[in-house]
Amino acid sequence: MTIVGVRFKEVGRIYYFDPGSISMEDLVQNTPVIVETSRGIEYGLIAMEKMDKDVSNLSQPIRKIIRVATEADTAQEESNRKKEIEARGICQEKIKVHNLEMHLVDVELTFDLSKIVFFFTADGRVDFRELVKDLAATFKMRIELRQIGVRDEAKMLSGIGICGRVLCCASFLDEFQPVSIKSAKDQGLSLNPTKISGICGKLMCCLKYEEETYAFLTEGMPGVGDKVRTPVGDGDVISINILRQTAKVAVRVKNGEDPTIDIYPVEDITVLEKRPQCERGCNCSNCKGIH
Repeated sequence: MTIVGVRFKEVGRIYYFDPGSISMEDLVQNTPVIVETSRGIEYGLIAMEKMDKDVSNLSQPIRKIIRVATEADTAQEESNRKKEIEARGICQEKIKVHNLEMHLVDVELTFDLSKIVFFFTADGRVDFRELVKDLAATFKMRIELRQIGVRDEAKMLSGIGICGRVLCCASFLDEFQPVSIKSAKDQGLSLNPTKISGICGKLMCCLKYEEETYAFLTEGMPGVGDKVRTPVGDGDVISINILRQTAKVAVRVKNGEDPTIDIYPVEDITVLEKRPQCERGCNCSNCKGIH
């Protein structure tokens, strides 16, 4: 069916909607629209213009766009953002009153003021039933307290990464992808947690960007510790350079002298024996197959 994509935050997930009888000429990029969501009536911006998409595999039903937002709608949206700031201050005070170990991160109001959502982080479970009652009596609307993770907190608050740029999650990533320590190992990076972790304390999202490239480049390359044959003799791989497609090899000599160390292109190397892998799949140069 013909659909358009709508985004509710500057850097957020895109949701699909049916334009209905609204002219496609009125639904260009960044056009404000009023739509109905599972949370209620919301104000969003067109992020993806007209497209034909198979919607049979989408988890949520496709709802119709109610209307293109008017100047009055935009004014109300701006007013709602100011109310969110006020609500945040009130909630923080009530958290202190109830002596709850939770950190308020963000506040969101639905466009029609039918619901207010408070996002927070906490080390464990928090009994906020009394807080909800207090907030409901204050704001006279439906209250939702939603506990989020540290990655979501970093996305909402933003910041500067170790690269000197604005965090990826706060600038263009609309969804988080799982990142494993294997990505750092495959790219030959230091496994020091302080060097491969973002300000959220989790593994950096950018480790995922070049994962496929490194997986392609390492296919067929020898591993550190492998016994190989070079044009000048047999030896052991000391290190590899994935991007240059080379390997540093210590070539053994027969007369007992120290091995000669040199760098060889991968195409000039034949693997004779792979270094044994431990049960944990370790790929470090010191591992002999047993931890």
